This record gives sequence, C-alpha cells and structure tokens, in this order.
Amino acid sequence: MESITGDGYAYGYRKLTHMLRQDHALVVNEKKVYRLCKELDVLRPQRKLRQKHPRKLAQNRTITAPNQLWEVDVKYGYIAGEDRFFFVLSYIDVYDRQIVGYHIGLTCEARHAVEAFRAALWKRQILRRNLPLPIIRSDNGPQFVSHLFESECERWNVLHERIPPKTPNMNAYIESYHRLLEDECLSMYEFETYAEAYQVVVEFVSRYNNRRLHSSLHYLSPAEFYRRHLETGLQPRRPVRV
Repeated sequence: MESITGDGYAYGYRKLTHMLRQDHALVVNEKKVYRLCKELDVLRPQRKLRQKHPRKLAQNRTITAPNQLWEVDVKYGYIAGEDRFFFVLSYIDVYDRQIVGYHIGLTCEARHAVEAFRAALWKRQILRRNLPLPIIRSDNGPQFVSHLFESECERWNVLHERIPPKTPNMNAYIESYHRLLEDECLSMYEFETYAEAYQVVVEFVSRYNNRRLHSSLHYLSPAEFYRRHLETGLQPRRPVRV
C-alpha cells in the first residue's frame, strides 16, 4: 500500500508498475499491477473528461447574401533564410469571395483564430449595425476543435459547422483561395526573413481583395463586387451553393 502513494504522489497503475521495477527490481507487467490494484480496491478513479462541444456537421446550403457563411482554414509557408515555417489563417466570405479576416504568424493557435474572427466582425460592421452573424465553416484542425474557439462561437451565438474528414470540397472556397495564395504568392518567393514573408502576404491579400478579378463576380474584384452589392443588389453570375 505504501508504494501506491509513491513519495507522496497518488500513482496510477502504469506509474506504479515502473516504480516497482525501478525501486524493488520486480519483474511485473502493467496488466498484473492493474489486476492486483483492482483486487485491493485501490485503483485511482478515472479522470473525468471535460465535456466537449458537440460537433455540428456542415450542411448543404444556398448562400444569397454576404456574411451568411464564412469558411476558414490554415495555410503554411516556408522561410528559407530562417529554415522555419509560418502560418496564414484566413476567413473568406463565400458570397463575395473577400478575405474578411486573417492572421499571419510563426504560430497559429486557437487564440489567433478567435482574434481574426473578431477583427472580421468589426471590419464588416456586423456588431455595430446589429446584423445577423455568419455561419463559420472549418475543417477539424486543432484551432477549430479547441474549447476556446467553440466558446467564442457560443459567446456570439454563431453556428460553427465542421466538414467531415477528407472532404476538402466542402470547404471549396477557402481551398481555392489557398491555391491562389500558393501559386501567385508563396511559390514565387524564397523568403529570407519572417518580416519579408509577412509583408509579401499582406500585399497579396490586399491585391486579391481589391484588384483580382473574378469571372463569377462579373469580372470585378471581391471588394468592388461587395460595394456594388450593397449599393445596387448586384448578384453573382451563378448561385452560390456550398
């Protein structure tokens, strides 16, 4: 019984097995230690797992206006001069194709996804104008399955839906944007520093939003199409289905 509390610590059967091997040179395996602890009724209670937020699977939808559905994902690039990676997290409005919020950094955690989401809400003036909040669609990356990100969505009463594994076509708009980011930006540079990579990606996002033409948006840039939609009700050339 004394060994079970090993130096004042409440050990489980796995650590207890290693302690018995090290301190008493016993030839014993974990299964036997578990069985003996169970017979002596000294097994530690199972740790209670925190209740996770239930996953909401992505649904097929027809999007009829901006700010109804934002897709989010993470892309990484390489800094040759520093031999390390950096990350770009982006939110895209699937209706007008505009990047409404993004994060660039040497790390990409749940808090960065939350900060970029808040910035996007303010950029689109959704909170100030008391507009309905968008649905957020993501994959099952660690940033998006985290307690912090899910709590943020609950705070704003935002529906967060996640695509099933191995179905990138259900996140098609952000995947398409990241292909452009790779082909027209990241693959064209051999970055020497993080500062250089950061500046190049910022310039690309601005060029994409304000200058890059989209055939589905009447050959307008995302920002110009968004402006005309607000002013005249201009619709995309084809229905937006996700």
